[in-house]
Formats: sequence, structure tokens, C-alpha cells
Amino acid sequence: VKGFFFCGQEPFVADEYIERLAWRTPGGGSRGGEAFDPKRLLEEFVNHIQELQVMDERIQRKVEKLEQQCQKEAKEFAKKVQELQKSNQVAFQHFQELDEHISYVATKVCHLGDQLEGVNTPRQRAVEAQKLMKYFNEFLDGELKSDVFTNSEKIKEAADIIQKLHLIAQELPFDSLTGFCFYPLSSPGKYHDLECQLIQEFTSAQRRGEISRMREVAAVLLHFKGYSHCVDVYIKQCQEGAFLRNDVFEDAAILCQRVNKQVGEIFSNPETVLAKLIQNIFEVKLQSYVKDQLEEHRKSDAEQYLKNLYDLYTRTTNLSSKLMEFNLGTDKQTFLSKLIKAIFISYLENYIEVEIGYLKSRSAMILQRYYDSKNHQKRSIGTGGIQDLKERLRQRTNLPLGPSIDTHGETFLSQEVVVNLLQETKQAFERCHRLSDPSDLPKNAFRIFSMLVEFLCTEHIDYALETGLAGIPSSDSKNANLYFLDVVHQANTIFHLFDKQFNDHLMPLISSSPKLSECLQKKKDIIEQMEVKLDMGIDTLNCMIGQMKHILAAEQKKTDFKPEDENNVLIQYTNACVKVCGYVRKQVEKIRNSMDGKNVDTVLMELGVRFHRLIYEHLQQYSYSCMGGMLAICDVAEYRKCAKDFKIALVLQLFDTLHALCNLLVVAPDNLKQVCSGEQLANLDKNILHSFVQLRVDYRSARLARHFS
Repeated sequence: VKGFFFCGQEPFVADEYIERLAWRTPGGGSRGGEAFDPKRLLEEFVNHIQELQVMDERIQRKVEKLEQQCQKEAKEFAKKVQELQKSNQVAFQHFQELDEHISYVATKVCHLGDQLEGVNTPRQRAVEAQKLMKYFNEFLDGELKSDVFTNSEKIKEAADIIQKLHLIAQELPFDSLTGFCFYPLSSPGKYHDLECQLIQEFTSAQRRGEISRMREVAAVLLHFKGYSHCVDVYIKQCQEGAFLRNDVFEDAAILCQRVNKQVGEIFSNPETVLAKLIQNIFEVKLQSYVKDQLEEHRKSDAEQYLKNLYDLYTRTTNLSSKLMEFNLGTDKQTFLSKLIKAIFISYLENYIEVEIGYLKSRSAMILQRYYDSKNHQKRSIGTGGIQDLKERLRQRTNLPLGPSIDTHGETFLSQEVVVNLLQETKQAFERCHRLSDPSDLPKNAFRIFSMLVEFLCTEHIDYALETGLAGIPSSDSKNANLYFLDVVHQANTIFHLFDKQFNDHLMPLISSSPKLSECLQKKKDIIEQMEVKLDMGIDTLNCMIGQMKHILAAEQKKTDFKPEDENNVLIQYTNACVKVCGYVRKQVEKIRNSMDGKNVDTVLMELGVRFHRLIYEHLQQYSYSCMGGMLAICDVAEYRKCAKDFKIALVLQLFDTLHALCNLLVVAPDNLKQVCSGEQLANLDKNILHSFVQLRVDYRSARLARHFS
């Protein structure tokens, strides 16, 4: 029957199967043009159902047959598995019996072996004793006939025999009851001769580069007294030709690396041999090299001596760090530290004294050379403390240098000098860090810092400030040059460099010690002392105000504010105003360049207040016509623009008020009261307002006096 589902074909779909069956049946109605015949289609379906039933019965019988066959085979397989399990149990029992039997036999064999060993060991000892007695007789006879003594190739066996006989000879008295003499077995007898022969053989093998032979001979010599001499010979020959270059430290490192690879193949205790080699290098080669380099300059050239000491100590510690990679025993850090200390102890004991002495003389020379280049003879400066300076500031007394002196524009501060001093101190800090004992490091660093303070801050910066203060001209001087601000500017820059070195190089050395507070206090005192002297330099502002007075006195004319022809005024502001504003702007810029931080605002505020007072008092000296009042307002407006450069709110407010006051010079009499009650003038004293109104040329008119009153 076609169209049934078989294994491997597409899945069976009943609808499609019936459709195909109807299509194949004539009259099924599926083919085009054929008449539908339901009876015929029904008959075809009934026949097909019967065929399917027959097929189903046949397949069912086949399935039952296969199930019966499967059940039969399953029973047979289960029976076979049971039989195999029984066989396996029997085999396991046999295996256990065999294992027990093997264990029993092994026990018997071990027991028998122990018995044989117990018998054989005394026998071997007896044989060895017999051989030793034979060799002993040869020594007594004084004639060595055995091949082991005459054949040079059997030196290892001869050494073993000699070593044993030597140990026996050491335990017996020189003249025993038997009357035998053991002198031939003791040094300088055969023992010594053979020992020398072995060392010579080792030496020859080392020169030939025969590592295996060296290892054999070293193993034999290990039990001889001359083993240490063998190690010494090895160390000596290793160094032959190893130090031919100028860099002894690099040569030593290369030698130790080479020996480290080789020594383990030769000696049974390589770490001891390598440590002895390193000790020999330090105590002989390095110590003599260091002594030659340092003793040459120790008394004659402190600078070169300190440089060499720092360089040699640094290179030695670097070599020690490289050697830490090798196996030198349990405490190699202590071992290497002791070697370094033994070399440098005589130089490090008084290092800081040499350092301070050199730094002091070097710093003094740098300063003196600078002042000599300026043809300047240093003057003595005041030595009072901070309280004395504050008292001088309060009283504005004359400075210890006496009356004002002319410095010819010289600040007596040099960047080159500062860089040289800081560089010398930086190198001193580096040497101090490297060469000082950890317990003495903070104390030594503080001493170096004190030297820097003395020569940089006191002898250079402080002296320049004192000289600058003495050079400040009086307030009534004409064409005064205010060089003190240049001194302030350079001193400020230098102190920033000083502070940077303090943080970068000193702080790491003292950060965890009590010396930290001392250094910070010393630095604080220096800053406070300099700030007090800078405050004393406020007299410079008096000079600035004096210069402005001279400009106003020379340039301002009475006719500026009361022109003869009121209708022919062509200027926007007076010439005096232009020059004063130009001068003020230059001074403001100079102050900003000379100072930083809050100091700028403090000085500019003081200058701004004095500048305002000067202009205020200056304007009070003149009478103003209507056009002159307008010109005064223009001048004050220009002064106010100049005040904006100060960037100080109070100063700008003062000039705003002054500008409002100047309006009183031109306002109509009827509007005076209204202007005076304005926002900027309402809080001012009436006398101040009245003083400005009095400056008007028309003040005495009855109308103006009546309106203002």
C-alpha cells in the first residue's frame, strides 16, 4: 500500500494521506473534469481500512515476537553477569591470599637482609681495618709499595687512606707503649705532602678551566685541614686579571656574578666561598682604592674630598645592593653592612664637621665674590630681634645704617648667588642623607639648614633689605628712585626658592624627628623678621606721595580751574592729572610685580587711601569757576579710572565720593540741597560739604549762601 509512514521517511499526516488516497481514486472529485462518485470513494476507503487492519495485525505479531526474544536474551545476560561476579569473587580471594604470601616472603627477605648486613658490616670493617693495617705497616717500614700510593691517578683513594691514618695518628700519643712512631702520618709528613699535592692539582685544574676536576679535588680536600687554603687559592686566582679597568666597582660586580655561577659546581658550600670572596674584595681591593681616592684630598681640598666620599660611598652601597641578589648565608644584609662600615668608618665619624666647615667657607666666598664684583664694602647691620624691629616699625626711627644712602639702583640681591648657595646646600643635604647615621641625620640636616639661613637669609636677603630701607629717600626728595620695591620683588622670588628647597630637600630628612618643630620655628622667625622689615618699607609710599606732590605743585596752575576765558577751554583734563595718573599706574604695576598674596592688597590699600587724601587736600587749595569745576570733575573722573587699577573696593569708593563732592562745584544753586541729600553725600559731615561749596567763585553771592544754608 503506497503512502504509509515508514521509519526514515517524512512524518505521517492523516489529512494529507487521505487527500492523496482520494486523488488516486477515480471519482474521488479531486481531479479536474471528473464527476464525484461517493460510493466508489466509500468502497475504496473501506478496502483501504481492511488493508491497514491486516498490516496492523502483522506488525503487532512481529512486535510480540521481538519482545519475547528480548526478554529471553535479558535473562541469559543476567545469568552470565552472575557467573562473572562469582568468578571475580574467587579471583579476589586468590589475590588476597597471594598478597599475604608475598608480604610474608618480603618480611622473611628483610629479616634475612638484616642478618646478612649484620654479618657483612663487621666483615667490611675488618677488611677496611686490614687494609689500613697493611698501609700502616708500609709507613712503618718507610717504603710505600702499594699501587694506591705510587699511581698518581689514584690520588683520591690515597687521600682517603692518608686522612683515615692521620685521624688515627692524632688520637694516639707520639710515643705509645708499642714504641711506634706516627710522625710520617702527621705534618710535615705524608699527610702534608698529599695535601699540598691536592691543592696544586686544584690550582692546575682551575687554570685549565676543568670544573669537574676542581669539584673532585675540592670534595677530597673537604676533609683536610688545608681545605680553607684551597678556597683561598680559588679566590686569589679568580681575581687575577679581573681588575684591569678603572671602574673597580663594576669589575667587582662582574667578577662576583661570574663566580656565583661557577662556585656551586665546585664546592659543597658555595655560599661560604662566595661570601669569603666578597669579603676579600671589600677588605683588600675596595678599601685600598677608597683610601687612595680620599687621602689625596682629605686635608687639601674639602670640596673634592666630600664629592669623592659621597661618590665612593654611593657606589659601594650600590655594589652591595647588587650582591644582595646572591646567596651569602642567613644574614647577608648585616654581613655587607659591616664590610661597608669597616671601609668608611674613619671618614664618616667626622663627616658633618667637614661638611659644615666647607659649606661655611664656600658660602662666605660666594657672597664676598659677589660684593667684590659690585665694588661694595658690606656695612654692619642691626642685630636686634623681632621685637626690636617691631619697635622700630612703631616709632619709624632711623635705621642702624644711619641716614639715607644712595644705592645707585643696586638691590644687592643676585639670582646667581642664590642659585649657587641653594645648589651647594642641596648637594650638602644629599651627602648628609647618604653619609649620616640614621640617628644623627635630623641633627646634621638642621646644622646644614642653619648654614643656609645664616648666609642666604641673614647675610644676603636681610642685608639687602636693610640696605634698601636705608636707601629709601625722604618724602620731600625730588626725582626719587624707589629701588626698595625692586629689592622686595627679588627678595620675594628668592624666598620662594628657599621655601621650595626647605620642602623638597630638608623636610624628608627631619619629618619624623623632633628637629622638625625647630626648623619650622626657625623658618617662621625668618619670615616674620622679613615681613617686619617689609612693613618698615612702607615709607616708600611716603616717597610716592611726595613725588605726586611735586608733580601737582609743578604742573597744576590756579588758572586751570578759573580760566580767564570760560568759553575757550579745549582740554578734557589738566596736565597735572595726566602726569599723576601715569606715575600712579607705574607704581601700582611695580607693586604688583614686587609682591604677592595679601601683601599686594595691603600695600595698594594704603597707597590708595594716601593717594585719595592727597587729591582731596589738593583740590581744597583752589577756587573754581563753572568751567573750572567741570574740569575738576574731569580730573577726578580720570583719578577714579586710575583708582580702578588698584582693584580695592575701599579706594574706588573713596574716589566715587570725591567725584560726587566735585559735583557741588558746578551744580545750580537751586539744586544744592537735593545733591547734598543724594545717596553718596547724604552720610557725609555737613562741614565737608560746606568746605567744597566754599570753593566756588560764586559762593559769596547771597543767593548761593541762602540756598546752601
